[in-house]
Amino acid sequence: MNGEEEFFDAVTGFDSDNSSGEFSEANQRVTGVIHVDTSKSNGIGKVGERPPQENGLQKHRTSLPAPMFTRSDFSVWSILKKCIGLELSKITMPIAFNEPLSFLQRITEYMEHVYLIHKASRQPQPLERMQSVAAFAVSAVASQWERTGKPFNPLLGETYELIREDLGFRFISEQVSHHPPISAFYSEGLSQDFLFHGSIYPKLKFWGKSVEAEPRGTITLELLKHDEAYTWTNPTCCVHNVIIGKLWIEQYGTVEILNHRTGDKCVLHFRPCGLFGKELHKVEGHIQDRSKKKLFMIYGKWTECLWGIDPVAYESFKKQERRGDHLRKGRPMDNGSEKADGDVVDAVPEVQETVQVIPGSKLLWRVNTRPPNSAQMYNFTSFTVSLNELETGMEKILAPTDCRLRPDIRGMENGNMDLASQEKERLEEKQREARRERAKEEAEWQTRWFHQGSNPYTGTPDWLYTGGYFERDFSGCPDIY
Repeated sequence: MNGEEEFFDAVTGFDSDNSSGEFSEANQRVTGVIHVDTSKSNGIGKVGERPPQENGLQKHRTSLPAPMFTRSDFSVWSILKKCIGLELSKITMPIAFNEPLSFLQRITEYMEHVYLIHKASRQPQPLERMQSVAAFAVSAVASQWERTGKPFNPLLGETYELIREDLGFRFISEQVSHHPPISAFYSEGLSQDFLFHGSIYPKLKFWGKSVEAEPRGTITLELLKHDEAYTWTNPTCCVHNVIIGKLWIEQYGTVEILNHRTGDKCVLHFRPCGLFGKELHKVEGHIQDRSKKKLFMIYGKWTECLWGIDPVAYESFKKQERRGDHLRKGRPMDNGSEKADGDVVDAVPEVQETVQVIPGSKLLWRVNTRPPNSAQMYNFTSFTVSLNELETGMEKILAPTDCRLRPDIRGMENGNMDLASQEKERLEEKQREARRERAKEEAEWQTRWFHQGSNPYTGTPDWLYTGGYFERDFSGCPDIY
């Protein structure tokens, strides 16, 4: 290989209520059967060969065909040592560092907690809607916790669709650009309650011990029943110890979610881990109105849960907490890594205690429990495990560009690493040859399902869904596999 495969997704893959318990883990996944005309909504339902569930909904697989491949025999240093301080744009990584998903499937993990969008749509007041939207924005990055494998770089023209009638949405994404790598996505509620869309192109840098992904691209959520649109950008993600030591992930930066109709804004601070790891995974912020008056305080962890409370009660609690600070002495974290080792390893912060819940708070979101065998399945969530499942007869319905049909990802999922590596190299060479042919003919690449335009709410450049995918006319789709 000549090293032209982008490493853009290394980090985003290295790059997943109320306090009474109304939204339990079980009914987060299924809040009632949504009856839709499958002949219009997808077409996959027509195959009729899915394994049914007792309640009539599809039963998804609960494990991968083969366990995770060990990475202990591979050294990433030999690949990255010349890239310190540079943007990672043309680096080929051994397949052992991958996970058996495409980056397009990774984006689909935003939808794991889609019940929060449905909940937002049902709320009569804009403040309550913003609370659920904020919880959804945080939940969208929760699946990255402990995910240290990188997804496969999508080929130009690659697509991924997901239809979940039990969760009330359908989703389509396309790799619309190769240099720079850009993934566009579009999702809609099956009961016409929302649209969710955006384009993702993170900028990555390697800093010697860590890889950092600065997010680029706008995420837009439209609540159709309220004629409201919300936009935001994801936090920065950093993977530590990519050379030596235990890999660990943190997210940091400020996420601002704007309600373009009301002017309300939610400002969320994803805290960096800090010197002693006390801030690891913490999220703190508030919702403010157009005049910047704080209406609601939000706190929690993106790996665990999110809570909210009235600003007066929040400030009262914090004052009491500060008064008690002089009675407690901070103790440096004992993680077995003295300063002498600091030049080699970014010490893994101690696992912090669960979020301290302020009396009077209400639960906005709690992460789904991962399956017991998650560690042997690349730390996938239950939702993620099902993403590359190819059900009987499905290949007759899917676009020929769908990720599920990629032989390298399928080979890795099945535990055949040699085949996966060979197929990955073949597909990359096929992509390069197609690019050379277009250059000879001076032909521009034509995207199929998305087009360049401006975000209708921010005015910034964006990729917008052209429409027509679910009518399933796949004639003219490129031959990329």
